[in-house]
Amino acid sequence: MYNNLLYFLTAIFFFSMSTVPEAPLLPTWASGTLFVLSLLSYERLVRFIHAKVDSRSSAGYFRAERKTSILAIGFFGLTTQVCGFKYYLAFLSWGKALPSLVNIAGLLLFFLYLSLMWWAAQSNYQRVFGRWYSPSAFVASNIKVNLPIVLPWVLLSLCYDLVAYIPWPALHDLLLSAWGDFLFYVLFLFFVLLMFPPLVRRLWGCTRMPVGPLRDYLLAFCARQKFACELYLWPLFEGRALTAGVMGLVPGLRYVLITPGLLDVLTLGELEAVMAHEIGHVKKKHLLLYLLLIAGFSLVVGLYTEPLTFFLLSRDLLYSRRWSGLSPEAMLVVGGTLPLLVVMLLYFRYLFGYFIRNFERQADLHVFSAIDSHHGNNYGSHALISALEKIALMSGNTRDQPSWHHFGIGERVAYLEKCAHDPQERGRHQRKVGLSLVVYLLVLAALSVWAQYLPVESLSRQYKEKYLEVVLKQKVEQEPDKALWLQRAGDLMQHKKMEKKALAAYERALTFEPVGLELMNNLAWLLLTSTDPQLRDPQRALILARRAAEIKPLGSFLDTLGLAWWTNGFLDEAVAAEQDAALADPAGQGYYQQQIDRFRHTSYQQELKQKQAD
Repeated sequence: MYNNLLYFLTAIFFFSMSTVPEAPLLPTWASGTLFVLSLLSYERLVRFIHAKVDSRSSAGYFRAERKTSILAIGFFGLTTQVCGFKYYLAFLSWGKALPSLVNIAGLLLFFLYLSLMWWAAQSNYQRVFGRWYSPSAFVASNIKVNLPIVLPWVLLSLCYDLVAYIPWPALHDLLLSAWGDFLFYVLFLFFVLLMFPPLVRRLWGCTRMPVGPLRDYLLAFCARQKFACELYLWPLFEGRALTAGVMGLVPGLRYVLITPGLLDVLTLGELEAVMAHEIGHVKKKHLLLYLLLIAGFSLVVGLYTEPLTFFLLSRDLLYSRRWSGLSPEAMLVVGGTLPLLVVMLLYFRYLFGYFIRNFERQADLHVFSAIDSHHGNNYGSHALISALEKIALMSGNTRDQPSWHHFGIGERVAYLEKCAHDPQERGRHQRKVGLSLVVYLLVLAALSVWAQYLPVESLSRQYKEKYLEVVLKQKVEQEPDKALWLQRAGDLMQHKKMEKKALAAYERALTFEPVGLELMNNLAWLLLTSTDPQLRDPQRALILARRAAEIKPLGSFLDTLGLAWWTNGFLDEAVAAEQDAALADPAGQGYYQQQIDRFRHTSYQQELKQKQAD
């Protein structure tokens, strides 16, 4: 389930982080053909992997499932970008009223790839686990098992869209803030932890443990631990999987799930140890701590997504020649989503993995306090070690197989033995977990404070300028005879103080559009205001500015003309032009009056000498 969580997180991230394109990358017929070919190719690959002999054991079956799940993400991610799924699914958003429906439809497409995987794996599953399903029933069964992983995201996405229609402006303002959005997310996660267990046990087909001596024995053990729950049989992999789990925050909605296979192979003492482990999760508040870890990630992502994205998208490396085959739009997707995807996977795989491994170790250590007081010293650890050794042996000799989320069974056994011989080690581990949580919270707090000082606006401006530069460069290369792109490139270069390049772009644009009004005005401004005296040409600027203002007397054009008159020594004409600009553009009257005052109190030559002296 932990691996499947990472698979679905990756798929959801791939799809939801991209925007709806204005036009698909490929024609509709080509997109459809490529999509069908991707489905056929994936299905052939899955069948090839499951046809191998080593896929016909339980360990081999799970290895094949991991490989094909990763392949499903690859095929889905590629076709999502190339086939333009979002463009064709955009109609589902009801005119952008419910954009979450588009992302949910994308998730269904990922389920389509997974369904091909399960369809192909059905015969091996039947051989390994001894349960016959029709291919369609097997697919439906797997969908039900995996639905609890994605349902919280589906419901959260819909809630965000629907809250926008609540006529409560204060609520909307709160949700638009970073902290309000985070609070909404935390409350939703808490609701999921509280209310999802009944739904999950139904989707997983769990049934109440039959009334009898075994149920009475386990419930009596729970009562001695002052732990209230209901016991359910968990038919995971036809009940042959050897595992147990606990879910639910409150006693009335709290369940301990045990597979029939585990009940068949363990003694009563070993079952007590397994129950003590599950009780340890609740006693140590691990379910709430999972909520904290997920909420912490969401907080950091919410605070740092924009600045990190802007920073990466303003780097020259992203637009270097090695990526020259990608369009600027593709670079935007790569630069904006791939780093965040990597951060997400690293967070859940390593930091989240670190905590849940150590939470599992805490739950293991609970057997010492839960059982030893009743049965004698180290009885609980011996019972849990015996249970773990049986599970490892009967699961295909997996004792030394590493686990990123639970520690390997061999590691767990060795640590229990260490704690049995050195009781102080138990306290050291409790302190280690506590200290780790304190450090995590302090880092989270520091990151939250630091985020307030990030220069988001400056980073955003840098990114937009860099992206515009790349887009214009591509447009100029694609349409070298189109004056508009050359003019826009010149405007950008002038803004970035790259004045020689700006002048060259403007001059080239003039050869294709000699009477472009905005082009003439912007070139005139550059010839009047360049920081390089050698680039200045007031006489030519006056000719260009007069021609533009005579044809179209806009406020900005008349302002350029006023500056041109002044630089050439014609004060009255300069003042008149600025007055005309104020009439044409009343909103800018304050600026135009400043220009008039500037012209009247100093000459162009005096100002030029002052700048040179400075």
